Amino acid sequence: MARKFLYVVAILIVLVLAAAFAYRIFGAQLMRAALVPSATYTPQAQAKADVYADPAMWFSRPGTADDPARWVPEGYQPGAAPAAEVFFIHPTSYFTRESWNAPLDNREANERAKLFIRGEASAFNEIANIWAPRYRQATFGAFLTAKPDRDHALDLAYGDVLVAFDRFVSEIPADRPIILAGHSQGALHLTRLLRDRIAGQPIARRIIAAYAVGWPISIETDLPALGLSPCERPDQTGCILSWQSFAEPADPSLILESYDETTGFDGRPRRGTAFLCTNPLTGSIGGDAPASANLGTLYPSIDFKTAAIQAGRVPARCGDRGFLLIGSPPVGIDSYVLPGNNYHVFDYSLFWANIRADAARRLAAFKPQ
Repeated sequence: MARKFLYVVAILIVLVLAAAFAYRIFGAQLMRAALVPSATYTPQAQAKADVYADPAMWFSRPGTADDPARWVPEGYQPGAAPAAEVFFIHPTSYFTRESWNAPLDNREANERAKLFIRGEASAFNEIANIWAPRYRQATFGAFLTAKPDRDHALDLAYGDVLVAFDRFVSEIPADRPIILAGHSQGALHLTRLLRDRIAGQPIARRIIAAYAVGWPISIETDLPALGLSPCERPDQTGCILSWQSFAEPADPSLILESYDETTGFDGRPRRGTAFLCTNPLTGSIGGDAPASANLGTLYPSIDFKTAAIQAGRVPARCGDRGFLLIGSPPVGIDSYVLPGNNYHVFDYSLFWANIRADAARRLAAFKPQ
């Protein structure tokens, strides 16, 4: 009996190792096969101008019951009298192949979105009211294909974000300073929002900062169209921060493979161009910061329902092409790591306390124009 048990254990070990090897070698192909919808995109109606007048269309906004953006880890408190407003666009939380865009009533996607808002948008709740809209996000598989359906899905999602932003601006006081923030798909939509609603417009004078995290911004082909300068100093305002986190050894080929085939906002190819890389530990472009500069990483529980802050654990430096390198894989954060040592899911939580301090510092330096 014991011998049979050992045989079973040995077989299981071999299977696990084989699966790990296959994922490492064929991770991108496996993800595409599992996550890219096979059905053709079905057109949907654009969001009506007044749809975001309904508070139910927001995960977070002032007055929301059980607002996920008001969550804080032990030792922190949301601000009692916020002096700014945050428009936050949550990352992809819809992972099925059933459709190219998430239905607004998809329970699993909505619960994941709330978890992301808890772990990301909460970094701003000391200084600001947070507005986070529901939107018909593109499914995760849309980012793993070059099918035209992908662009249709992203355009629909962005259309929702645009309508939500216009409502946000109409509801907040006309003189309130604004922080724009997003992650992953949310950051992609944020770059389009900057181009379409901020660049060259009077509202640009109200922007404290834009945190476009987890999506590459080409310094050469994208940045000039966004209307804001990159944040070169930790007390600079009216500027953009962006980074993409990888442990070492880093293999960003999955991102580069797709991104290098795209065209920048100025119409030129993005191939080979460097990305904007803000070091979240210093609040400035580039540079190398030790783990001791990290004020606190948000370490989540397995179910992401609870989390604890631990300082001095994760360093950061901007490496080749503009990816943010965090050294060896952090101990205690080993779930949801994407192929290539990509810590994309943790772009905010790795530096949660530094982002919180960064936003407060920039608000303090902000001068209304």
